[in-house]
Amino acid sequence: MVFLLAVSLLWALSFGLIPRVSPLGAPFVAAARSLLALALFLPFVRIRGLARRDGFALALVGALQFGLMYVFYTASFRWLLPSEVALFTIFTPILVALADDALSLRMSWSVLGVAALAVAGTAICLGARVRQEGVLLGFLLVMASNACFALGQVGYRRLARRLGRPDRQLMGLLFTGAALVTLAMAVPGIDLPRIRQASASQILVLAYLGLVASGLGFFLFNTGARKVDVGTLAVFNNAKVPLAILASGLVFGERVEWIRLAMGGGVIAFALALNATIRGR
Repeated sequence: MVFLLAVSLLWALSFGLIPRVSPLGAPFVAAARSLLALALFLPFVRIRGLARRDGFALALVGALQFGLMYVFYTASFRWLLPSEVALFTIFTPILVALADDALSLRMSWSVLGVAALAVAGTAICLGARVRQEGVLLGFLLVMASNACFALGQVGYRRLARRLGRPDRQLMGLLFTGAALVTLAMAVPGIDLPRIRQASASQILVLAYLGLVASGLGFFLFNTGARKVDVGTLAVFNNAKVPLAILASGLVFGERVEWIRLAMGGGVIAFALALNATIRGR
């Protein structure tokens, strides 16, 4: 759980940076993040003794969890405000619960209930309003991103536990799959003049998003995912939202509805406690 809490804090401070680089094009940003993360973990890859089918499976998981997820997520900022993107990502816990049930060929109503509580708590924290027009495509893009991320993390959790290898040896293979997907989508429509005009601050943001938010962040997240039960994993998919709101108030001095944040955070904490009680029976 410590790993998931650490990455939630990391992502809470990173959320507002994506709109700064989205003018460079969603496919390019996704490819840049994947390539930088791949460069970070490639030296740690160990394929000796790894079955070819497992290597392909890891690359496929990475293509889904990081590659397609990035493309859909970054593209949504063209159609949505950051607050709307944040609001629509809150459904990921339910998708995590459903993905795990689908792979297990069973239905766990307790996990689904805990996930629904996490969604409700996050919705209370945000209290965001959605515009009446022009958001449908953005909503569908975010939901596609949520589905890719949910399926990827559940798939990695199962695969990594079976392989029994350190996460640092596997992450490079995941980012290889992500890089192949994002490059295939970025190259045909890449806007070189726009990219050449990228400012120094945009380059620094890309470097941070690729090496820290993506590389270190997903390493911590996937390491934590294999150490906890699926209910805890589902809830922590939304932990970054109240933490991001808390950071905006304490660090950046923005206006925060503290009562709403406390109520929503309390519901999320209750979801974690309830899940621990159910698992302890």
